[in-house]
Amino acid sequence: MTDPSWIILISLGVTMLFMLGTPVLLVIFYWVVGCSFVIELPLDNTGNELLNVFNKGFALLAMPLFILTGDLINQSGIARRLSDFAYSCLGWLRGGLAMAALAACGLFAAISGSNSATTATIGSMLHPEMVKGGYDERFSAATAAAGGTVGIIIPPSIIFIVYGFLLNLPISDLFIAGIIPGALMVLAMMTAAFVICTINGWGFLIKLSPMRVIKTAIGAWLGFFAIGLVLWCIYTGKASPTEAAGVTVGVCIIIGLICYPLNKLMKDDVHAEVEDKSVASMLVVEGFTIMSLPQIVSRSAQITGILVPLIAISVAMQQVMSSLGAKEFIGAFVTGMGGYYAVLFTSMAIVFVTGMILESLPVTIILAPILAPIAASVGVDPIHFSVIFLVGASIGFITPPYGLNLYVASGVTGVPYFRLLRYTVPYLIALISIWVLVALTPELALWLLPNR
Repeated sequence: MTDPSWIILISLGVTMLFMLGTPVLLVIFYWVVGCSFVIELPLDNTGNELLNVFNKGFALLAMPLFILTGDLINQSGIARRLSDFAYSCLGWLRGGLAMAALAACGLFAAISGSNSATTATIGSMLHPEMVKGGYDERFSAATAAAGGTVGIIIPPSIIFIVYGFLLNLPISDLFIAGIIPGALMVLAMMTAAFVICTINGWGFLIKLSPMRVIKTAIGAWLGFFAIGLVLWCIYTGKASPTEAAGVTVGVCIIIGLICYPLNKLMKDDVHAEVEDKSVASMLVVEGFTIMSLPQIVSRSAQITGILVPLIAISVAMQQVMSSLGAKEFIGAFVTGMGGYYAVLFTSMAIVFVTGMILESLPVTIILAPILAPIAASVGVDPIHFSVIFLVGASIGFITPPYGLNLYVASGVTGVPYFRLLRYTVPYLIALISIWVLVALTPELALWLLPNR
């Protein structure tokens, strides 16, 4: 019988490494290797598990493609034009720029599928504008961090791809199920921003101009086209998520390569003659050259190189935990709570607490295969539970002590991590309210699905 004291000692050791700043990938790897020795699990078994992940991972091919899509959109200037459109629609309200930042996060998430990319892109673009516009810098940074939470809920979503891969669920259905909950998350955070800004009197108001809205909408048409392309491919079944990701990457590359020479030809004349920034945004775009394309691809590959090994080693960790009886222990604990709602809310509590100390990827890989079958056994629809699970995991992005989006927002804005925490509370309340609403109302996740 395995001596539990060794497992506890190894767990404490890797926890100390994590607190000292050791990358999560290495922390999990050390734990897997150490526990494998204790339970006498051959190390070649771990190697085989890692290899199996890559051999069976066709669905995972969509992940690096959507990461690349996000970088291409940022470099081509599409993200900036989406932000301009959001501000032209909301700038007349108190806190309009903050709400525009949140809306821009939702629009950017609908193409990139990444929480950290959404936070970094929108935060770096709009945080300086918000500070100039009379907003508190801590609130501005917290807004970018909170807005990034929808990056893994609004389709396409990298984490939905992983979830579907692990539990053998149709990824296209998972994407569709995230549309309404993701939109509700954005609306709830916009409401919170409006209330906070109204109380504090933050933000300068601009006049609502239908012409400005039309101009910025025209300027953002490439972004709307990319969003519509992804959703159309997936919703109509014309392409799998992986194929849709490939098509979107191709379209974004063409857009970027065409836009760059147009920008070189037009920008001097436009900026000299046009003072309205919304018109300049409509006419002048950034784009990129074919020479800069390898650098963009390399950056995306670096992110993929972090995520994919983490998925593989987390699968190996899941096997070790199964050998230790963790699945049976958690299953007995959750099912012992009672029926449908008891199991549902106990699972949500476990996801919430775990999300405070771990990133969403290991949380999903470790807990989803344990909790999802238990939820299904009491009658929770698997697609509905996936949305519940991942909305809870997304909230972990702005909950300390981990709070990945808080670190990203701090990095791109220069606002210290701990100074952001106070201003995340209203957003946490808004997101948790939507989380509970989605849990209690399955139709919010299932209504758009065909044959439901």
